[in-house]
Amino acid sequence: MSLPLHLYGMALLYIIAGFNHFRSPKVYLKIIPPYFSNPKAINTISGLAEIILGVGLCIPSLSKYAAWGIIILLIAIFPANLYMFQNDKASLGVPKWLRLIRLPLQVALIFWAYLYT
Repeated sequence: MSLPLHLYGMALLYIIAGFNHFRSPKVYLKIIPPYFSNPKAINTISGLAEIILGVGLCIPSLSKYAAWGIIILLIAIFPANLYMFQNDKASLGVPKWLRLIRLPLQVALIFWAYLYT
């Protein structure tokens, strides 16, 4: 069974994002809400999860499970996106209107992953 080409695009998106957690950890640490303990561990776990799930999308026998994992991951990281929207110190210099657009974008990403479940 071959996988659709756009699934590889999604996989690449998550693999690159996952590696970016290790290349630029300060960016991600800034948007983790302070009520979460151990932001470094959260950054590491979420980065590894993105890499593993991205690779899983490329393996036909695992792609459905990886898509469900991405949905769970996107829900789990939503507080960081909400915190980034609400807190100008966590904005990374992104205008508030663009941070607002990022919130429903999460829903679109969830839907995209759901297409492969």
